[in-house]
Amino acid sequence: MKIRTRYAPSPTGRMHVGNLRTALYAYLIAKHEDGDFLLRIEDTDQERQVEGAVDIINRTLKETGLFWDEGPDKPGECGPYVQSERVKSGIYRKYAMELVEKGEAYYCFCTKERLESLKTVVNGEEIMHYDKHCLSLSREEAEAKVREGVPYVIRQNNPTEGTTVFHDELYGDVSVDNAELDDMVLLKSDGFPTYNFANVVDDHLMGITHVVRGNEYLSSSPKYNRLYEAFGWEVPKYVHCPLITDENHKKLSKRSGHSSFEDLIDQGFTAEAVVNFVALLGWSPEGNEEIMSLGELVEKFDYRRIAKSPAVFDMGKLRWMNSEYIKAMDFDAFYERALPFIKESVPEGLDLAHIAEMVKTRIETFPDIAGHIDFFAGVPDYDAALYVNKKTKNTMENSLALLREALPVLEGLEDFSNDSLFSALSAFGKEKGYKTGFIMWPIRIALSGKQMTPAGATEIMEVLGKEESLTRIREGIGKLEGACTG
Repeated sequence: MKIRTRYAPSPTGRMHVGNLRTALYAYLIAKHEDGDFLLRIEDTDQERQVEGAVDIINRTLKETGLFWDEGPDKPGECGPYVQSERVKSGIYRKYAMELVEKGEAYYCFCTKERLESLKTVVNGEEIMHYDKHCLSLSREEAEAKVREGVPYVIRQNNPTEGTTVFHDELYGDVSVDNAELDDMVLLKSDGFPTYNFANVVDDHLMGITHVVRGNEYLSSSPKYNRLYEAFGWEVPKYVHCPLITDENHKKLSKRSGHSSFEDLIDQGFTAEAVVNFVALLGWSPEGNEEIMSLGELVEKFDYRRIAKSPAVFDMGKLRWMNSEYIKAMDFDAFYERALPFIKESVPEGLDLAHIAEMVKTRIETFPDIAGHIDFFAGVPDYDAALYVNKKTKNTMENSLALLREALPVLEGLEDFSNDSLFSALSAFGKEKGYKTGFIMWPIRIALSGKQMTPAGATEIMEVLGKEESLTRIREGIGKLEGACTG
């Protein structure tokens, strides 16, 4: 039997990391076995829809490489792939009425006021457990109300005694007390199905073999299974994924600032790194690999290795992983992505590609670039104590002397390329008996006002050019003169 999985999002905004993981795992399960991955838009909750959200879903899946085999724009034999379009065909009403005929569902005419009266507060959360009030209506009474135009919904008729057992691929057999099973609404008063009903009908009609979703749906699975059994349909394999928490072990929320794929892209992460990172939120391969392309994930993915315990969104690990992807990027692709950040931090006329080369192996995210190169726009105010370096044996006094001696050497150079500068300063050091670090440290401080820079002193001078480099060194001499005589 060919494996078929689906990603069935509601178009309600940006794609949450948990939803991306669901899509990714569904994709990997299918592709690991050369199966089909479907995209289905579940837009039955019309009030929650956000304009443009379907475009976000399509764009996110394409940017992450999760291309679907069937979907709204790639129809197969199971379409349409948008639930609001499926409503028009009468699919859901047909199956809801079949359940009514079998006694597995019933009409409910309760008003909003009556339903409100059934609500109770448990552990600070308001819940409503329907009391089967309308189940007592005879078939004739119910149909008469329908003919009279009384608004109604159709509810599932769940037992109140005994237990229901279902199997999950990760959690094994799970037993639920039937008294806990609410008679959930299947068909709403506007004729639209609920998510809970539509996803069962559609999964069956589309031949879905493996259903991937978050473990918050574990408690709903018995109700889904009872629907499958009522129709006499084969139950798919369930894969319920663990909760994703922040670093404080609280559920990852929109307030975290990095809960969606687009949030992370906006923050300078690459799509490839995000996919790799999300794959490891609850799953691990047999080996110790952590950096894996989508193709490698397809090859290695075994859903039986998904953990049951919550997965922690470790921002430090994501930043490290992103830095590895940036280092491995083709330079032209890196330069295109980095250029807007470089332009924000350096003046016109400098070699931007050269600056990009400097930072490529030093950043974790693209916005980090500014902190590495801001000195090209101007030397920040700095303390002359930066010239002190125990390792190179620089003090403020000998750094001042060094800059005074090196300045004429640099003034006499016509070729201000990195190689020429390094050669001239090396020869100067050999003549004076100075080590390279002793020479370069004070020059770099004068040029940048920083102890850490993305390149050495001669490379910085090559980018700045002769006039600006000499100006900064003279200003460094002035700062040290003031500090040493003050």
